[in-house]
Order: sequence, then structure tokens, then C-alpha cells
Amino acid sequence: MPLWIFRISALLGIPFLVYVFWAKDLYSVALAFLCGLIIVCAEKFLRSFRLSAIMIAVFGGLCGYLLYLICDYVIFRLNVLEISNGWEAYKSAFAGVFVLISSFLSIVKSSELEGISKKGRHLKVTDISALIDGRIVDVCETGFLSGTIVIPKFVIAKLEEYASSKDLLEKARGRRGLDIISRLKELKTISVSLTSKYFKSESLQENVVLLAKNLNAEVVTIDFNINKIAILKNVNVLNISDLTTALKPVVLPGESMALFVMKEGKERDQGIAYLDDGTMVVVEEGRKFIGKRAEVSVYSILQTSTGRMIFAKIKQQQEN
Repeated sequence: MPLWIFRISALLGIPFLVYVFWAKDLYSVALAFLCGLIIVCAEKFLRSFRLSAIMIAVFGGLCGYLLYLICDYVIFRLNVLEISNGWEAYKSAFAGVFVLISSFLSIVKSSELEGISKKGRHLKVTDISALIDGRIVDVCETGFLSGTIVIPKFVIAKLEEYASSKDLLEKARGRRGLDIISRLKELKTISVSLTSKYFKSESLQENVVLLAKNLNAEVVTIDFNINKIAILKNVNVLNISDLTTALKPVVLPGESMALFVMKEGKERDQGIAYLDDGTMVVVEEGRKFIGKRAEVSVYSILQTSTGRMIFAKIKQQQEN
């Protein structure tokens, strides 16, 4: 809000100063107002620019000037009087046009040169935890994630570091992450883009969040620490673990189901079974059904900090 006060001050203050100290005619005041408007627009325009985009624009301007020199040399070698006279008359104007057009086109294409076509919520920046986890591929295949998956090169570098580690666990994590990137690139339901943008911060997680903020994108992760950082940076997070929790099947007391009893429980005659989402079901009197499917009836559900635990009884025995 204070920035808008300064902008309005520039728009109104410059014409006022011109009217008081210089000229009191309407033409001068209008010209001063136009100058103030140009200053405000330039300030707003430059604030939205990234340093890399400015550098690309300068490079584009140099390319435009080089193209002008080539045209100048070709026209000189052709030595056609009408063309040479017209070129010499407006030589400076042609040079300016070449430089301005090249700079403008470079600015328009600057994001693509950096590896990303547009900013916005269609971009999903993925962190290292989501790539190692791998469920992002399944989510993309089903169409729940659309747009473009943005993979930072500093994340790929970290995965490569893991893959070349002597620690077997780190090596497996790194190779899995690189394999998931290859699988994402093969998907037809979503596009993948790499970016070399990097922000100097204390952690890899914060770098990912800052990149998402810069691109006005969302972060795909399974890391709860990313959620905390993203809240502070006002960045939207798509946590695959939260999605998994939300999609767990609803089980109510009294409901019947058929489960495969896998092993014995801690207490006497207990059996342990699992739902499709991995939720553990303690089956009373289920020890005799280990290795078999049994009809059970849910009688209690316990919610713990690590998840849900369901208690059930063998249906035939409950009916008896």
C-alpha cells in the first residue's frame, strides 16, 4: 500500500511542481503527467523483471545489432544506388529497430530460454522426497496432476550425489529418484520441464519453496517440513501423503469385510490383517485363519498419532 502512495505522488507531484516552478500552461502540465506515468510504468515493469531476463534482453539486443551490421555489409556489397541511399538516410533508425525488436523477442522468450514456458499454478515444482517416494508417477498417470512438472537441476544434482554414494541406502534412494524422473518424462498425460534456477538458502527444501514462489507455482512433496516452510512463504503445497490419507476407505463399526489374515498378533489367538491402504486390522480369534481369507466384523476403530488401527472379530464366531 505505501508503494502505491509513492506512485500516485509521482503522477500528481511532477505536474504540480512543473506548474508551480516552471510553466503554467496546460501543455507543460500534460507532458509532466505523461513523464510521471512513464516513470511509474517503468518502475512497475522493472520490479517484475528477473535479472536473468534482463541479461537475456541485453544479449538479444546485441544479436539484433549484429544482424544490423550484417545487413549493412550486404547492402554495401550489393552497391545498388536506390537501396544504398534509402539505407543511408535511415541507417540509425534501422539500427534502433533491429536492437529493439531483438530485445523484445528475447524478453518474450526469456522464460522458455530458462526452461519454463509460463508462470502459474499449472506448474508443479517437485522436491527430492516426492521423486524418491515415486507415487507422483501414479498420481500423474491417473490425471490428478495436470500441467507441467518442474524438476530443479539442483534436485537432480542431489539425486546423482546419492546415486554415487558408498552408502547402500543413499545409492538406492538416488537411483530410484533418477528412475522416477525418467518415468515422468515418458508420460503422455503431463509434461516435464527442467530449470537451472537456484536460490541461495540454508536447505534444499527452502530452495524448492523459493523456486515455486518465484514461478507462482505449487510444490509437490511428501515432506512435512516443506509444508511449514511453504506456509511462511505463502506457497501452495500438494502433499501426496495428505492425499493418500484423505483417500483412505471409510470403515465403520459393525461393517463386514473379507480380509486375508497374514500373521499372528501380540495377544493370544489374535491375527493381523491389512486393508488395501496398509491400515492394520487386529482380528480377534483370527490365529486359526492365518494364511486364509476370513469374513470379519469391525467392532472398534482406534485413531493414533501414527494412523488408524481397526479391531475386528471373526464373523461366524460373533454370530454364534
